[in-house]
Formats: sequence, C-alpha cells, structure tokens
Amino acid sequence: MTDDLELRAINTIRGLAMDMPQAAKSGHPGTAMALAPLAHVLWTRIMRYDPEQPLWPDRDRFVLSCGHASVLLYSMLHLTGYDLSLDDLRAFRQWGSKTPGHPEVHHTPGVEVTTGPLGQGVANGVGMGVAEQWLRNRFSPEVCDHHTFVICSDGDLEEGISHEAASLAGHLGLGRLVYVYDDNHISIDGPTELALSDDPVKRFEAYGWSVEDIGEVANDTGALEEAVRRAMAVEDAPSMIVLRSHIGYPSPKFTDTAAAHGNPLGEDEIRITKEILGLDADRTFQVDDDVLELYRAAGRKGRAHREAWQQRIDGWDGDREAYEACLGATGVTGWEAKLPTWDVGDKVATRNASGSCFNALAEVVPGLVGGGADLTGNTGTELKGADILGPEHPAGRQIHFGIREHAMGGVMNGIAAHGGLVPVGGTFLIFSDYMRGAVRLAALSEAKVIYSWTHDSVGLGEDGPTHQPIEHLASLRAIPQLRVVRPADANETATAWRDALTHDGPTALCLSRQNLPVLEGTAGNDGVSRGAYSLSERGPDKDEPDVVLVATGGEVWVAVEAAEVLAAEDLRVRVVSMPCWEDFAQQDDDYQLDVLPAAAPTLAVEAATSFGWDRWADDTVSIDHFGASAPGSKALAEFGYTAENVADRARQLLAEIA
Repeated sequence: MTDDLELRAINTIRGLAMDMPQAAKSGHPGTAMALAPLAHVLWTRIMRYDPEQPLWPDRDRFVLSCGHASVLLYSMLHLTGYDLSLDDLRAFRQWGSKTPGHPEVHHTPGVEVTTGPLGQGVANGVGMGVAEQWLRNRFSPEVCDHHTFVICSDGDLEEGISHEAASLAGHLGLGRLVYVYDDNHISIDGPTELALSDDPVKRFEAYGWSVEDIGEVANDTGALEEAVRRAMAVEDAPSMIVLRSHIGYPSPKFTDTAAAHGNPLGEDEIRITKEILGLDADRTFQVDDDVLELYRAAGRKGRAHREAWQQRIDGWDGDREAYEACLGATGVTGWEAKLPTWDVGDKVATRNASGSCFNALAEVVPGLVGGGADLTGNTGTELKGADILGPEHPAGRQIHFGIREHAMGGVMNGIAAHGGLVPVGGTFLIFSDYMRGAVRLAALSEAKVIYSWTHDSVGLGEDGPTHQPIEHLASLRAIPQLRVVRPADANETATAWRDALTHDGPTALCLSRQNLPVLEGTAGNDGVSRGAYSLSERGPDKDEPDVVLVATGGEVWVAVEAAEVLAAEDLRVRVVSMPCWEDFAQQDDDYQLDVLPAAAPTLAVEAATSFGWDRWADDTVSIDHFGASAPGSKALAEFGYTAENVADRARQLLAEIA
C-alpha cells in the first residue's frame, strides 16, 4: 500500500530525476522516473544503512549497474541524509561536483562502486556476494550478515560480461544477492526488440538463479516489497526479479520512448509532468519538509542496526586479529617476513616465484583469495591445499573463475569494493584484453586487486603470435593509476608482492613463463619499490657510465650479460632494472637522474613494443611487430634478445651519439 505522503515522496524523486538533467542540459531522467517506487521501497522498507557511517562494514550494499540512471541514486542519497546536499543535486554533471554523470566510489558518499560501463555492476554485485558469504562463513553472522541489491538494465544484460558473471554466480550458489532487471523495452536506438529477443527468465533459470517475473507492478510498492523480500529469503542461489517498467513515466510525450533515456525532457514537458504528479510546476528541486522528514527518518533507522552490530562485535570472541587484518586488507603482524627468497644463480620462472609468494602470504594475510581463469596452475594462482570456493566451502580461498576473464575482473572489483578480502586473478597477459574494461574501472576506483598476468613475452614460445603479448605492456601502462610491475627475477617478484599488498589500488604482475636466473642485487633492494634502480655497474671505475642498459622482466639478465661483454671493451656500463614505470615516475627528479643520468646514452631492452620508451631511453631493443611460433628461447634469440645483439645495439647507439 502507498499512502498520500509516500506517493508524494515517490513523485518527489521523479521531480528531482527531471530537474537534474534539465539543469545540466544532459543526463538520463527516464529510468529514474520509472524506478522511483522501487527506490522508495528499497531505501525506506528494505535496506540497512546508516548515512552517518556510510562505510559501516555490515551495511547492505546497493549497486546501480545502469549507472546512467545516477540521478536516482543521488536523489536517494540526498533524501535519506548522506553528505549530499540539494545544491549538490543542482550541480549535477558540473565541474567539481559530488554528482558526476555516472556514480563514482570514493567521490560521492554512499556510492559503493563506480558504474556506467554497462554490465560491470552486474559483475561487481557478484563479487560483493562472494565477499559477504565468505566473511559470514569464515567468522560468523555476528560480524557479517547482510544483502547486496543490484538494479540492472537491458544494456547490462546484453553486454557479455553479464553472461560470464551470472553464470559464475549461479555456479557458486550465491544467496543474498537480489537483482532487479528493469525490463523497460527501451534502448538508445529505440525499442529493445531491435536487437534483443532473449527470454530473461529462462536465461537466468539456466544459470541456476532463482527467478521471478513480477510483471506490471512498477508503481505497486506493496508488490515490489513482497517480491524483494521473497528474493532475500533465498540462501542457496542468486535471485533475479524481472520488473516491467515504463521509462519516463508519467510524461505524456516521452513515456516508453527512447527520447526519455538519454535527454532532458524539456521545460514544457517537465511542467506538464509535474502537474500530473501533483508537484508545483513553478518549482525546481522541490522537496517538501514532510517528504524530507520521511526519508531522513528512514535513514536514521540504520543507526540502531549499526549500534547492534557494534555491540555484537565488541562482545565477539572469534579470531579478532584475522578479522581486523581482513578489514584492513593486510596481513597479521610480521606478515612481510613470510615472503620467500631465492639464492643467486637459481633459475625460476617469475610465475612460479609468484605462486610461492601467493601461498606463503596466504598463511599470514587471511583475506587473500583468488585463482585463475581456467589457468590456475599456469599463472601461479593455485593455493595448495585450500578449499575451493563454492556451495560446499563458502569460505574457500581458491576461486575457479572459469574461462571468464572479463567477469573475473569485474568480480574482483566487487570483492575489493565490499571490503574484507584482497582478490587475486590470473590469466595470460595476452588475455588481459578480455578483462580490460574491468581493469580500467579498478584503476579509476583504486580497487585493491592483484592481477597475475603470465606468459608475458614471445618467451611464451610455440603458441605463437596469437598468444604472445607485444603491445600489452604499453597499453596497460597507459591506464592511469594502474601499477604495471614486470619483475626481473624471483626476488624482485617477492618485493612486488609486498608492494602490491601495501598499495591502495590495483597492481598488475607481468610474469614469465620461462625460467630466469636469480640475479645478484635484487633481493631486498628498496629500488624495486621505487620502480627502477641501478642493479649493476661493470667496467672501469668512472663517475658516470658510458652507457646505460635499462631493462624489465626477463630481459634484465640479458642486459647484465651484455654489460659484461661491453665492460671487456673498457666501457663503463650501468644496468638498470625498471620493474614499474609508474612507481619510477613518482620519484623526484634527483632520484630519476641518479638512476638514469642525463649525460649517458640509454638503451632500453624489453621484449615488447617500443611505444613509450622514448620517455626513458634514447633507443630500444624491442618488437614492433607480432611474434612467431617457435620455442621461447629461439623466438627471443631471433628477435634479438641475446647479450651479443644488445651489446652491438649499445655500440651503435654510442657511435650515433659520438
């Protein structure tokens, strides 16, 4: 039932949904207008949250996967008492405002994840469900016991990531996940029937979800509440509610039209629609006092839930050290000491060294979970002896993501956004392409995730150019706020793991398939954490080197051998290991010039494209074409990654400079 005050409250949301895009002269009003009753039900009758403590760990999570409808979320956050004023709503989509065009976590209080690229929020919700279930079963319902609610659109469900994520969620049997599909039959191009004829009920039932098609009840708050509560009761499967809504309702001109999707309605149509809704057509951003009090009272209800949770936590006698380490996304005291080290001369693939680090840290970083996209053993993401996450082991630490790279990235973002776990995901570096959308959002969101991307060069070998990453390091380095780390050997890999766990944001570990020699000077070298450092100096004693060889990953040892060749010719040669461009770029000018002296010609050595190296080097030994199918050592040698060729290229550079 909806009384008069509630109806005016719902219509207030619709009014704000029209006013924000109109003021901004851009935006998406229609979906928010149609879903105002659903939002009202969720925020006043269903969800547990506390605007005074937006990050309270046991709050319900809400994901607006169709982030273009951000005016709906901003309206609810303002009305229920989050730190979002009416002036913030007036500044929708404007420079420096708290109300950007699509929701951004860490930017707007109450926004849980960054959404907008369609389908991502669907996967994020799955990750949140994984984290909630894991923490509840690892510790107890006393400390973690909540739901995740997701609103998604036809665009979300058309994107491929939604298929991958929904399949995984069904396989894992994730309960406490409540999705509402806004089946409004409208896309930007026109009716969804132009391109979509899926049966969502059959589709999600096939994934193993609990599905209910509730039909034409978008304005029936009682029916909406009952459907949501039925879905909340499902503990052994994710739930999908299919809701038929009418975009732009009740606009006479734009209801059920594509025009209501991505454009303001215009002043004349807004006036007419407000009159239908019983709002003052002469007012903008109308929020009557009694409506505001209704929503603020709903927001205040969460304080009691939070305080009850705090009392339970205060009296809880479980593993508090592990729980607090999980919440802090870190390890127990002294965790760094568990990282392994290797002896100079050992030959270890960095993917295997990474796997050793993952297993060692799992003992002392209780929230560390993860696995591979069907490449668990190949990518160093197997946790030996760990339970496999699933219905039998809901707190298992080994996650089999399946051949679902894009979903793996989106789910990892959701796990990290929920808090309590640090997710690790592995695949071949070449297949980072399949998850790039999620990786970009991890960087934008500063999500604490760790990628184990292996088989990082033509050293992969016989699988050939389809599997040999050439342009990938450059393209990933182009993503702001993503640390791309390519360690030279096993000991640099251990340091990279330490840094990944102390960094508040995503880290990409790019790791070798082939064995690499453990080099002198890499163990415990703080220069690894600074992105680049002088690994060795060879040749006659001089104040400055004659030439600098700067290399990454599996090519560092080649540079070391080339330096020996050149040193025998009475040249002073510095070898610089540069595992992370991003970290090195953060160093001050003095440090950068100390490592890479301006007066010394510099040759970069990396089995990848030369793109971007002009920032650090005068010339490159690189691969600006696709690879070839051959044993890895043969491919590397043929493409010039030998001490003799690197030394020759250094001589050529010196001659050109001279």
